[in-house]
Amino acid sequence: MANLETNFAGIKSPNPFWLASAPPTNTGYQIMNAFRAGWGGAVWKTLGTPIVNVSSRYSAVSYKNNKLMGLNNIELITDRSLEVNLKEIKEVKEKFPKNALIISMMFETKEEWHDCIIRCEDLGVDGFELNYGCPHGMCERGMGSAVGQNPEVCERITSWVTEKATKPVIVKLTPNVTDISKPALAAQRGGANAVSLINTINSVTGINLTTMEPNPTVAGQSSHGGYCGPAVKPIALNMLAELTNNPNFKLPISGIGGIETWQDATEFFLMGATSVQVCTAVMHYGFRIVTDLISGVSNYLDLNNMKHVTDLKGIAAKKLRKWEELDLNYKVIAHIDPEKCISCQLCYIACEDGAHQSIALLPDSRIPIIKEDTCVGCNLCSLVCPVESCISMVEVKTKKKKLVWANHPANPAHI
Repeated sequence: MANLETNFAGIKSPNPFWLASAPPTNTGYQIMNAFRAGWGGAVWKTLGTPIVNVSSRYSAVSYKNNKLMGLNNIELITDRSLEVNLKEIKEVKEKFPKNALIISMMFETKEEWHDCIIRCEDLGVDGFELNYGCPHGMCERGMGSAVGQNPEVCERITSWVTEKATKPVIVKLTPNVTDISKPALAAQRGGANAVSLINTINSVTGINLTTMEPNPTVAGQSSHGGYCGPAVKPIALNMLAELTNNPNFKLPISGIGGIETWQDATEFFLMGATSVQVCTAVMHYGFRIVTDLISGVSNYLDLNNMKHVTDLKGIAAKKLRKWEELDLNYKVIAHIDPEKCISCQLCYIACEDGAHQSIALLPDSRIPIIKEDTCVGCNLCSLVCPVESCISMVEVKTKKKKLVWANHPANPAHI
């Protein structure tokens, strides 16, 4: 059976599945329940000068029958005193010494950072996560994403922490930047032992058309918030791969962003993560989802004759290339399985109106056919088809050698 035990930047845990710093890690009660359910680690909800939250504070994007496809929040860091949090941190670590307990922090001054580090290390915590990602409320006070968006400040504050901390330091990065490598490399220069990404994305999830108020509404007004959940997974995977493939970046990465199933977690490992953090899925379905994560990833490793979860690290990221490096002579075309086709003709509509007019309808049949001479292999028909494996993309042997854009005759460099 595959080994899921994890050593992430010196932080050991029974498995690589951690709770992200968020509402599910707000109290010791919650984290202890999570550890009992099987979670390997947890990142405590961000400590700092206690704040006051508003009501309401969540809104969501749902798609058809899928609730909470994306979750938006305008909740801030802990609203409980440092003393109360420290008391519960001590209790959790005493009762669950083998589980990873990482403390998320956000302060303004060097002295505040140092004081919290000392007090937490005295309790035996396993590491720290620096919250440089919160995109609302705290950034207006010069913290959160205001730090993550400024590499110079990111490096300086990270160095404040690493000069005092004896436990591993993780920097949590904001996705609200144009180049994730800049703050990541700044964190590395500041002495961080690892990074985690992504934090939430700036968002307004929608408008109530009856009241004409943005969601979530606070006495008729609202504010932009942080977007998370399944909808952000593609963005997280892209940024994860950017760091994995950056030759100058050497730190381990904890992946965050839309992880709900074992398949999601496996994708993050394949893109370069060595631990993953989960928030929205737990807020939606509860702590029990960790059972699926553990069994699913373990079975996947066994099926692929892999002994440890780290064997997956970065396999897919290595196959991600710049567009200019892709083979322009590689060709696929669509194939419709008539036995599986339900004659909905959605593929025909999509191709006719939105793609390349390469699907035809015959007078005596409701089953569409592919115009192989004009099909460009765009894949749209297979994506809209409601029947699994009804439409597949089949490689066409062109007998042409691999051709990339740099060598293509249409490249302006050759004109």
